[in-house]
Amino acid sequence: MRALVQTVSRASVTVDGSVVGAVEDGLLVLVGVTHSDTSEISVTLAHKVHELRILDDERSAAETGAPVLVVSQFTLYGDARKGRRPTWAAAARPEVAEPLIEAFCAALRERGATVQTGRFRAHMLVESVNVGPRTVLLEL
Repeated sequence: MRALVQTVSRASVTVDGSVVGAVEDGLLVLVGVTHSDTSEISVTLAHKVHELRILDDERSAAETGAPVLVVSQFTLYGDARKGRRPTWAAAARPEVAEPLIEAFCAALRERGATVQTGRFRAHMLVESVNVGPRTVLLEL
């Protein structure tokens, strides 16, 4: 699994003209799933994101209570090393990825995080205002 974690002053996801998830002063987390990922990996990555000291004064969402907006992003597993057209072969199929994204969100909530989400398999408009900017790529 991969998670691209960004600190944001605000971020939102809109689907068909309606906001389905939004946060202020928190984290935007784009999450990609590959074939070998498991629910255990989802939980471990969620804990790492929640404890990641990326916010002001080297604090974490766990310490500050900062909300988290989670957006499924299969394109994190795009590979464009050959040519100009990426291949998505390393991205897990939706029927594999969706339960693992849900497990990731559930693990964050179990740790006390306020979690908003995008909508799986929808065409999403993701807007964010990055702070810092601070962006960290995590991979398990």
